[in-house]
Amino acid sequence: MASRTSRPTGRSEQAGERLQKLLSRAGVASRRHAEALILGGRVAVNGRVATELGTRADPRIDVITVDGERLVFGGPRRTIVFHKPRGMVATMSDPEGRATVRDVVAGLGERLYPIGRLDLQTSGLLLLTNDGALAASLLAGERGLERVYHVKVDGRPSAEGLARLRRGVRLGDGPPVVATVRVLRERPTKTWLEIGVRRGQWHVVRRLCETIGHPVDKLARVAFGPVRLGDLPPGACRNLTRHEMVALREAAGLSAPAGGGGSAPGAAPRARDRRPRRPAPGAERRRRPRPRNAR
Repeated sequence: MASRTSRPTGRSEQAGERLQKLLSRAGVASRRHAEALILGGRVAVNGRVATELGTRADPRIDVITVDGERLVFGGPRRTIVFHKPRGMVATMSDPEGRATVRDVVAGLGERLYPIGRLDLQTSGLLLLTNDGALAASLLAGERGLERVYHVKVDGRPSAEGLARLRRGVRLGDGPPVVATVRVLRERPTKTWLEIGVRRGQWHVVRRLCETIGHPVDKLARVAFGPVRLGDLPPGACRNLTRHEMVALREAAGLSAPAGGGGSAPGAAPRARDRRPRRPAPGAERRRRPRPRNAR
């Protein structure tokens, strides 16, 4: 059991890096969330709990743990797409004992963490990574990466209501949120919309729809920047393709990965689309029977 101290001592304390930076680099969390982990007494250095943000460590000589699990630095970086189902918490732990993404990554053999959040009743695309620099860059507000959602709302929004979303709506916790909106399909009492926003705010899409008088019935994220969910089934995960990884790092302002794509040894296989394939148009016409006497 780790002993508790406000500031571990050691020869690496002055020469090392701040713990929150190391946690971010290891892919544990963004620096802001890493600070909360430290203040919460969940990080230890050489068996002694650190609770001060000024604590430093050197990963070459110090043993750094989070919730008792040792962090590994310098290993291969990996980012995957996970289709979070409704009812799952998009965190690594939950005090109420509900299913979390930790249950998903436990069998992958690597410590991966979610980039951003999806609320309990929202399904769809969630990126998981051990690349702290990538996570921090993607979540930086100035990047403005678009998150695209498919939304089923009550009723039929008016043209003026949709135009209001496109002009921008002030939600009270920041500048106006401007959304891209298009109608996917209409039903007698429901409407499916596609909504894109470039700022990650608390329940942002649900609050936008409520401002125009059409509460959300279902919500699913289908894209995060250049990465799309596609036909990945709920509860499944896949590696990023080489093209997706390059595009994602470019969108984050980072250099392209050196060789390889988003996969890694022991990676979860990509879910396959097992639907029967339809023949190409005109294929039947091209398949002419071969004469019996042909040699």
